[in-house]
Amino acid sequence: RFVAPDEAAALLSEAEASGDEEQLQRARRAVRNARYYDLARQFAGLVADHSERQRPADRIYICTGGGPGIMEAANRGAHEAGALNVGLNIGLPHEQSGNRFISPSLSFKFHYFALRKMHFMMRAKALVAFPGGFGTLDELFEVLTLVQTRKAKPVPIVLFGVDYWKRLINFDAMVEEGTISAKDLQLFHYTDDPQEAWGLIKAFYKL
Repeated sequence: RFVAPDEAAALLSEAEASGDEEQLQRARRAVRNARYYDLARQFAGLVADHSERQRPADRIYICTGGGPGIMEAANRGAHEAGALNVGLNIGLPHEQSGNRFISPSLSFKFHYFALRKMHFMMRAKALVAFPGGFGTLDELFEVLTLVQTRKAKPVPIVLFGVDYWKRLINFDAMVEEGTISAKDLQLFHYTDDPQEAWGLIKAFYKL
């Protein structure tokens, strides 16, 4: 639901002209959160730029849920670097088709969330989770659970947006209550920096 900075600025101008306070609040929030769109675009560009210099068998490809917002930003970053990128879209009332930056031959549409998540996990080399809603949380905890229980191979899990994630989920409270182990906190990393996010993945795979 986070839009590009230029789109957010246009929404703000429109809201200011309308004089509608509720619209103005939404527009200001859009401007505030547009930075995540830019950061996702930058991160994907770093991955794509590196991978385009590798042998095809050694490349890492950007794969998103194929929708708008942060997903679009990541596909866009890869597309702008000239790299193939994947969109695993799902039919929803407000997301009917893949965004325009997905490589056309790699745009897929699913009906069931479970099958879509399975295809993500079958191929994922890493998960970078930007601020999102229920769907993002569903996918994040699916990966955390599979890696924690060793039902899936370990992969780097990066929570992008330190303040958002720490306000949203109190993992330390889970440790204190004994619902997870202290070592489970090592399954993921926080960051606000595209270079650091990519650095964590490179370090994991010794790229």
